[in-house]
Amino acid sequence: MDTVAGAVTHEPPPAAGRQGGPLIVTEDTALLDDLLRLCAAAGATPEVHHGVPERRGSWEAAPLVLVGDDAARRVRGARRRRGVVLVGRDQDDSGVWRRAVEIGAEHVLMLPDGEQWLIDRIADVAEGVGRPALTVGVIGGRGGAGASTLACALAFTSAREGLRTLLVDADPLGGGLDVLLGGEMAEGLRWPAFASSRGRVGGGALEEALPELHSLRVLSWDRGDRIAVPPQAVRAVLAAARRRGGTVVVDLPRRIDDGVAEVLGQLDVGLLVVPAELRAVAAAGRVASAVGMVLRDLRVAVRRPYPPGLDDREVARLLGLPLAGEVPVEPGLLRPDADAAPPGSAPRGPLARFCTGFWERALVEAGAA
Repeated sequence: MDTVAGAVTHEPPPAAGRQGGPLIVTEDTALLDDLLRLCAAAGATPEVHHGVPERRGSWEAAPLVLVGDDAARRVRGARRRRGVVLVGRDQDDSGVWRRAVEIGAEHVLMLPDGEQWLIDRIADVAEGVGRPALTVGVIGGRGGAGASTLACALAFTSAREGLRTLLVDADPLGGGLDVLLGGEMAEGLRWPAFASSRGRVGGGALEEALPELHSLRVLSWDRGDRIAVPPQAVRAVLAAARRRGGTVVVDLPRRIDDGVAEVLGQLDVGLLVVPAELRAVAAAGRVASAVGMVLRDLRVAVRRPYPPGLDDREVARLLGLPLAGEVPVEPGLLRPDADAAPPGSAPRGPLARFCTGFWERALVEAGAA
């Protein structure tokens, strides 16, 4: 067992797609008041009983069961199930572990130390959290490598395949992905609006607050002076995006600060976009060294044209990274004008075909397809 946020716990898998509030079992009015307060903070409406519910199936169907230590004896004969938390206050009561075993609790949580952990768990079940989003970061090996274009194309392709998709612009000096997609005037929040975020951000609320461009939800930068968001806000926002499932694509800057490190820590896969030229490979090597300190799965995507003696496999060998493939170039995408179609929007175009193949492989690897 591991000690987490004031709770001794072994973590069960998330409840896939279930929604609803928790079941609370207690007669301790002070404890009930605290649990109701935590449910309200998590945006959940609980069902409250003094013992095992008489209504058939209510105990089994609840996505999470919070049993007050005072009620442990009353639920001892209930059917064993996952997601039971025994909640108490007395840190010095060694008998709480015996009672937890007797009722089959998977967690023992002591208030007030474990409040934030419990809020997060309640919010998870209220949101129906299942498999987290497959999260892919794209970073250029050098300036002008085409990372933003590839990030947009990956997101556009994912959305076209019917996946819930969020495109995140993590580069405040990149000019804005909403501009690249022709949506700089679209209504919705940008990064500066989340600068004061702490703790947990609601996944559903985040999705609804962002601009929707070409069937994508896009989190970009505004035209203001702010060029950084506190790392804890970055962590909270990206965690909320991942809880919604589907895919998240992040366009990364080449400099690694604390905020970017938070993003790297939540990525499943990173793509390093490298033009096939020796100076670009040399620059990409330094980027890969910095990124690789945080991100374990970094792959290289090589962009043509090739000079004599250099191809995609040789670039991958020189960088010591797995080859994700050759990124094709579509005329006009690297310098889009106001009337240009979004990158990857042509379903039969070479860039869309590359992105489709990438998602097919990545989703299988992640066990999401």
